[in-house]
Amino acid sequence: MSDNAARLRELHRPGDPLLLPNVWDAGSAQIVQEAGFPALATASAAVSAMLGYPDHEGAPVEEMLAAAGRVIRAATVPVTVDAEAGYGLPPAEIVARLLAIGAAGCNLEDTYGGELADPAKQAEYLAAVRDAAGDALVINARVDTFIGGAPDPVDAAIERGRLYLEAGADCVYPITAPMDAVPALVKGLPGPVNANNMPGSSLAGLAAAGVARVSYGPMPYLRALDAVKEFATRVQAKEDPHG
Repeated sequence: MSDNAARLRELHRPGDPLLLPNVWDAGSAQIVQEAGFPALATASAAVSAMLGYPDHEGAPVEEMLAAAGRVIRAATVPVTVDAEAGYGLPPAEIVARLLAIGAAGCNLEDTYGGELADPAKQAEYLAAVRDAAGDALVINARVDTFIGGAPDPVDAAIERGRLYLEAGADCVYPITAPMDAVPALVKGLPGPVNANNMPGSSLAGLAAAGVARVSYGPMPYLRALDAVKEFATRVQAKEDPHG
């Protein structure tokens, strides 16, 4: 087991969650690390947008992993990489590529081509990833029932998450689960849960519900773009942008 993977795994504490303001390049990685965060996470939506591609595997895997590698080189803390749905690579290959750039963990989602994967098949994929990685990667299994149109997204997330944990995932990530669904998810899943701190939720509420990890996705990147837009707009208007 790599020291970084072990450290990242230890930071998943239910009720005292690992907070991850997601990063997208070396500069954002340095800023977040210098703010005192003990680990970093990339967000595929931010990385792909920064590279000029759409999210959901719209960017070539080589470019996405090269960008993640630059984040990792800029960091001295563990970095977990949003690997989307694995880019169509065999489990052993995506593991090898992630380990080659120094990743301590990865996100793997269960949407392929805009459709939710069969949960049993996704569990098989995650089991193969675990077999290839051993303990060298912290696997955060993203569950897309809340964005994929599942009729009962809470129950479906619990069903999928249990399968993924049994397959070897370290954490389950029901992305965009609303605050009122989080307690049921934590209760129903026999492992660490990753939640989003979105408008309408609170860090205190997520911690009280027992989540072990909190993500922000592309929100930090979008805030940075807002700052650039405001600066540029003021300059275009021949105003002092420093006021």
